[in-house]
Amino acid sequence: MPEGQKRLVWNARVGVAVTAVAAVVLAGIYVTLTGQGNGGVAAECVPAKAEAAALDPLIGGELAAFRVANQPEKLSELQFTGAGGEPMTLAAFQGKVALVNLWATWCAPCRREMPALDRLQAALGGDDFAVVPISIDTGDPGRPAAFLEEIGAKGLPLYTDRTTQIFEELKAKSLAIGLPVTLLLDRNGCRLGHINGPAEWDSEDGKRLIRKAIGET
Repeated sequence: MPEGQKRLVWNARVGVAVTAVAAVVLAGIYVTLTGQGNGGVAAECVPAKAEAAALDPLIGGELAAFRVANQPEKLSELQFTGAGGEPMTLAAFQGKVALVNLWATWCAPCRREMPALDRLQAALGGDDFAVVPISIDTGDPGRPAAFLEEIGAKGLPLYTDRTTQIFEELKAKSLAIGLPVTLLLDRNGCRLGHINGPAEWDSEDGKRLIRKAIGET
């Protein structure tokens, strides 16, 4: 092979090698900067994929409509208002498994579901688990509190979002269709699954799912 042709082949091979190395480096930088890998799942939510998969065999009965997360995303940044009127995010429940429920007093299925959520909180709430009900009522601010008193709720706090922004953000993520919508988050604030519509959360099906999520045997 003539010397000039050899140099052309050598330069082409070097160019291909440099391009391949650059691609690997850029991919590594992307994963580092975004905190994502494993199919686009944030690093903190990678364990949630296995946790969600472990819940799948338990789906049925009263929770037949529950959908486990194939690609868990972190939802800790979602904002709402605390019981004392202070701004909060779901990061406040870091370290606990959280069952986040969006509801409103004008939503008939929500009203039927709320007593079951109160009983679930009474049965399993504590250091490892919390029910996080967030009212998105936009009318009379006294109505959600009056409703919880009416049903005799003992363990449910009154969290609110009168802007309904939290619902819109979940809708944008294709997680919320209407009310109620309920999300199960792991201890890192990553979604393990969700359900649109009401459920008997204090049923044996519901308790079994929550116990599995918090690691009880």
